[in-house]
Amino acid sequence: MHHDAKVSVIIPTLNAGNYLKPLFASLRRQSVQTNQILVVDSCSKDDTINICKAFGVDCIQIEAKRFDHGGTRNLAASRATGDILVFMTQDALFVDGDCLKNLIKPLDDPSIAASYGRQVPKEEANPIERFLRFFNYPSMGRIKGIEDLPELGIKTFFFSDVCSAIKKSVFEEMGGFPDRTIVNEDMFLAAKLIMKGYRIAYQANAVVFHSHHYPLKRQFQRYFDIGVFFRRNKWIRDLADSEKEGMKYFKEILRFLVDKRQLNWIPYVLADTATRYLGYRLGLLENSLPLSIKRYISFNKAFWEREI
Repeated sequence: MHHDAKVSVIIPTLNAGNYLKPLFASLRRQSVQTNQILVVDSCSKDDTINICKAFGVDCIQIEAKRFDHGGTRNLAASRATGDILVFMTQDALFVDGDCLKNLIKPLDDPSIAASYGRQVPKEEANPIERFLRFFNYPSMGRIKGIEDLPELGIKTFFFSDVCSAIKKSVFEEMGGFPDRTIVNEDMFLAAKLIMKGYRIAYQANAVVFHSHHYPLKRQFQRYFDIGVFFRRNKWIRDLADSEKEGMKYFKEILRFLVDKRQLNWIPYVLADTATRYLGYRLGLLENSLPLSIKRYISFNKAFWEREI
């Protein structure tokens, strides 16, 4: 499919001026050329729009309060002209000129609906962030389908739109991302695809630099939102228990730090893991919390404005 397919790259932005020039330049250097780069911007206050204009990028502007992880990407997809939709985030950067080619190559297979790339940490990433990237994005690729649920559990549905591709026809067939979701729009779509009988490719040779260092407060907020997502999408939790994967992560990162003789990071890992778990568990109980409290402790505060 991909040899003559048109490719649209979709990037949501907010004050992305520090990222866009290298990102657009890396897209222009790809061995497979894009037919369209489409930015959907949430009223940035920096030079994001001017950079888009300088690179000749299509740009949709929305009010910041209208942003939604699923709905905003759906809006951009509705304006896309490509047969393949490539979703990226503003702070991801292709490692080499063949990343896009490698990302979309699996879509030649009629049974594979979507693919996602490998994320490697930026140079300044701390040991915890480096391990997390290794844990979620190993060096070996694989194809995932419904038959992998007993082995992989919730990781069967793991899918990241930091760097991903999906056939537009299948995206439309599935109704796209959920129009309104607090977080995890990519996992929601992946779960629907797999339960429909499609397969998803993890392409370890399609590599982007992407990592963060979140303080504990933000980790709590993020995992509260993840808990809210799973409470509101109980059907995914019923298919695979996400908490087992969390325990696996905790055991392996401790082993990693011991092996690397970085024992000074263990107290932080303990605090970080406890923070994530408490946020997640509280998110699962969000139905019993007042709206004002949910809005206060959530990272995605705009989500709750539409709950009023």
